Amino acid sequence: MSFIKIIISFLKDKQYLKLLALSTSVIGFGTIMYRVLEKWDWIDCLYFSVVTLTTVGYGDIVPRTTEGKLFTIVYIILGLGIILNFIEIVHLHYEEQKKNSVQE
Repeated sequence: MSFIKIIISFLKDKQYLKLLALSTSVIGFGTIMYRVLEKWDWIDCLYFSVVTLTTVGYGDIVPRTTEGKLFTIVYIILGLGIILNFIEIVHLHYEEQKKNSVQE
């Protein structure tokens, strides 16, 4: 089964769509908050949100304000579980679809 077919099957499932919406909301919220707190460009805010919650943490952009640092602490604690859960569910779905396509 091709990767595109797996993505389409993923998007047809309502539970996965809810998790995708929640993950997107968390990243969107972080993006907006960094824009407000740190006054970064939008792309830097999005980049930092994704890099932080996926635990990549390059360190090339860091919060400078006290508010930004405090927000980051809370953001990591609350958002990390959601994003990692999303990544795990996508992986499990991919493996299940791959296994099913081999059996066919």
